[in-house]
Amino acid sequence: MITPELILAMLNLLVVFAESVIGLRVILKLMGASEVAPFVHWIYETSKPLLYPFQGMFPSSFLSNVPFTIEFSAIFALFAYMFLGYLVQEIIDFIGFTFSKNRKHSKKTFRQNIDKDEG
Repeated sequence: MITPELILAMLNLLVVFAESVIGLRVILKLMGASEVAPFVHWIYETSKPLLYPFQGMFPSSFLSNVPFTIEFSAIFALFAYMFLGYLVQEIIDFIGFTFSKNRKHSKKTFRQNIDKDEG
């Protein structure tokens, strides 16, 4: 059975994965990692679709005479996905609480009606 707790666990897993990939991208860009390395290439390719909505939002800063890059769009995406995950989690919590409250109330009302009929 799909429960609000299961949905929240899956949501948290997705948000942690997205945040980890984008966070690694920020660190690798900041450190000037070579795109030739398979892991770095995988991180860049995996994070590309996650960063697409934020592409070009802010200019990237390049430090002079060194290959370091600060991607402000990626840093903004970290905060955006964090906020979006929090917002969806709160909505699911609210819906789950409302559903369980209504379900408990309907069970209680059902039992009261049965007791009235028997009594």
